[in-house]
Amino acid sequence: MSLPPPPAAPDPVTPEGRQGPVTPEHRASGAPSQAQPLLRQEAKGEEEEGEETGVQGAWGTGTAEQRRRGCGEAFEAAAAEEGQAEAAAAAAGSGSPAGGASGDREGWRVLLAWLRQRQPQCCPCAAPLPRSAAHCCHGGTKMAALAYNLGKREINHYFSVRSAKLLALVAVLLLAVCHLASRRYRGSDSCEYLLSSGRFLGEKVWQPHSCMMHKYKISEAKNCLENKYIAFIGDSRIRQLFYSFVKIINPQFKEEGNKHENIPFEDKMAAIKVDFLWHPEVNGSMKQCIRVWTEDSVIKPHVIVAGAATWSIKIHNGSNEALSQYKMNITSIAPLLEKLAKTSDVYWVLQDPVYEDLLSENRKMITNEKIDAYNEAAVSILNSSTRNSKSNVKMFSVSKLIAQETIMDSLDGLHLPESSRDTSAMILMNVYCNKILKPVDGSCCQPRPPLTLIQKLAACFFTLSIIGYLIFYIIHRNAHRKNKLCTDLESGEEKKNIINTPMSPLEVLLQSFCKLGLIMAYFYMCDRANLFMKENKFYTHSTFFIPIIYILVLGVFYNENTKETKVLNREQTDEWKGWMQLVILIYHISGASTFLPVYMHVRVLVAAYLFQTGYGHFSYFWIKGDFGIHRVCQVLFRLNFLVVVLCIVMDRPYQFYYFVPLVTVWFMVIYVTLALWPQIIQKKANGNCFWHFGLLLKLAFLLLCICFLAYSQGAFEKIFSLWPLSKCFELKGNVYEWWFRWRLDRYVVFHGMLFAFIYLALQKRQVLSEGKGEPLFSNKISNFLLFISVVSFLTYSIWASSCKNKAECNELHPSVSVVQILAFILIRNIPGYARSVYSSFFAWFGKISLELFICQYHIWLAADTRGILVLIPGNPMLNIIVSSFIFVCVAHEISQITNDLAQIIIPKDNSSLLKRLACIAAFFCGLLILSSIQDKSRH
Repeated sequence: MSLPPPPAAPDPVTPEGRQGPVTPEHRASGAPSQAQPLLRQEAKGEEEEGEETGVQGAWGTGTAEQRRRGCGEAFEAAAAEEGQAEAAAAAAGSGSPAGGASGDREGWRVLLAWLRQRQPQCCPCAAPLPRSAAHCCHGGTKMAALAYNLGKREINHYFSVRSAKLLALVAVLLLAVCHLASRRYRGSDSCEYLLSSGRFLGEKVWQPHSCMMHKYKISEAKNCLENKYIAFIGDSRIRQLFYSFVKIINPQFKEEGNKHENIPFEDKMAAIKVDFLWHPEVNGSMKQCIRVWTEDSVIKPHVIVAGAATWSIKIHNGSNEALSQYKMNITSIAPLLEKLAKTSDVYWVLQDPVYEDLLSENRKMITNEKIDAYNEAAVSILNSSTRNSKSNVKMFSVSKLIAQETIMDSLDGLHLPESSRDTSAMILMNVYCNKILKPVDGSCCQPRPPLTLIQKLAACFFTLSIIGYLIFYIIHRNAHRKNKLCTDLESGEEKKNIINTPMSPLEVLLQSFCKLGLIMAYFYMCDRANLFMKENKFYTHSTFFIPIIYILVLGVFYNENTKETKVLNREQTDEWKGWMQLVILIYHISGASTFLPVYMHVRVLVAAYLFQTGYGHFSYFWIKGDFGIHRVCQVLFRLNFLVVVLCIVMDRPYQFYYFVPLVTVWFMVIYVTLALWPQIIQKKANGNCFWHFGLLLKLAFLLLCICFLAYSQGAFEKIFSLWPLSKCFELKGNVYEWWFRWRLDRYVVFHGMLFAFIYLALQKRQVLSEGKGEPLFSNKISNFLLFISVVSFLTYSIWASSCKNKAECNELHPSVSVVQILAFILIRNIPGYARSVYSSFFAWFGKISLELFICQYHIWLAADTRGILVLIPGNPMLNIIVSSFIFVCVAHEISQITNDLAQIIIPKDNSSLLKRLACIAAFFCGLLILSSIQDKSRH
């Protein structure tokens, strides 16, 4: 996918050019004219850059027109021949300067023919060149320039944003078909995968095949197993599993007492009973114990975990007769287990391998060959215990895989290390409890959630939109086909009808909702339908820092000159948002939140987004004085449209996407602060300095309110617990999460507003030197501020890296995060050369940063950010590449859909806008009513 050059945009700071604030939403706050899809800008960018980029690479600085004049007649002749070559290419079928594939190939042939015929002509007036280039200005250098242009055109013809999205669509369809076929062939029961397959991530994290395993806490385990009876029956290995299982419920439970006898456990508060029954051999004693449970008058266990074999091998010295007897005994037990499995969960634990080198002399007969034979016998007999249907007794074979990786750490070669048996116990807990508690990050053994009423209505709406658009498309295509070729009756020739009727607003609306419906179907398939696989995160330093280095290299490689050299100009802020968003994405997918220094630095990045919100919106209102309802509705729509749709489709509360509520509330705070009487804007303040003092009083009052709410949790919760605010800001029945998120970055928006006020005041008094290549201040002051900024930046990083306690560091973060933000701004803007360039790679991602942040929840990560989406199992690197490619394409398309819908739904005409707002209010009222009905039905 080619990265198009950023479109021409006015400077976001100065009164002459500012179109909107620099906020985490891309182009969300600019004027409607800015909200054009990137694909429409691409052609314009190529026309502006095509000649410039290629010639500059060979000839140095200056415009192409200036260089033509400087090179004289010889150069003009060459340019004329270049035009002839392009005309020949166009005549060959390209149809445009960018051309088609055949036209570009013809262009290459014309170019090569011209180069063979062209005699070297010196260009004495040209700028100094390297020796090889200066030898002949119309030889190698001109060839390189023209070759670069033609090559770039051909590459962009095939690898545009549009073609990338088509490729992503094809990839999604192919992957969906492959996963559907795989589920039909291998089965769709993730419990079987949990019980039979998996691998270790690192040394201790077990990853089941295709699904995620939840790590149960004490409270969750007790809640799941309340009023339950679990029985473990078998030998010493089953006893180990019993101890690990009980310690999930009560970590203080000690392994003591006689090992070769029954061991009871009971939690009277939760009414949980777990027993270990000592039956080391599959014999009559074990059969009698199981037979008792089959009687109607006896309380049956809800879960039975059984297994034994090593004692039979040891006592009978590994004889074949013992194996034959084992087969007979397990054959007699199988019908009893099958009967119990109809009302209880029954698991037969296959025997783990041993580490023969560590076995004592009296256990040397227990070999892995013998264990495999006993396991084969158990599997064969238990699976064939029912003739016409699948056995209800589940094989717990995953412990074998765990043991193969960890048995070397065993103390005696027979019993597994504690970490391994803890993993097996947690797997048992997931098998039984996931379908009861339905944890978000426990996708194994969890059925697809049923569709809610709101989700069904949304599906109907998107289906009707798709049907409606298809009808429009067919009608339009038929009409176009009739008018495409008009036959001239006199000459008998056909002429093209060049009239291209624009799409009606209704057609644009249907097209946008059609595309959005298909995208939402992909969201649902990824994170709700269990079609694609999910895996747990696992953090290593390499999984975080290597991608960071990679994107840093790419960002430095794709750099261009800025159109403006003001502080925090549009290109620079897009770049800032872009690289921060990429770092946050890598942080989330690598699970780096477990590494405290990285966590603290990423907290600063989130704070920097909010800083830009305060800076950008304040600058806009201060300079423009536009407090109209259209401006407010436009920003709110662009911020919240995608999140509202996802809340409906993915059945998630608004607060779940915490960053959007955070930015929305702060925008309204900024708006109310500046819009309330007296409205103080730059134009009014320039006439009287008293108004600057009045604005500072407003900001001081805002800071006072922030401090009051930050240290009065009760007042904060009362405000946001009021209906209907509670519907937006409650998560899991309370607003604590919202209070925590708001409080974590409570001062940084105020800091952004204050910085904007000071900067614009200095700029108005011409204190700053913002010319191209000029330092922001005098050399001495610039060097001093740069030194202070670098020291402050490093000091914060050292403090963040030395953090030992997340809670304590979070308490200090709101007050100190601005230090690193301001240090970065000064380092980035004081040197004139740094202000004059930007990374087009990062800026491209910055334009869709909001969509990237939101979409990652479901189509890049999985299980609501707790895991990783797996489109291509077995190849993590290829999976990341493919899923990232689709993810970026989807985010870019949603960005365009949002822009298109904003133009229609938020019109400039106030009377039309008020009607639309009434419809939107009615929609949300209906949504609240349906949500209340759903909540009652769930309870």
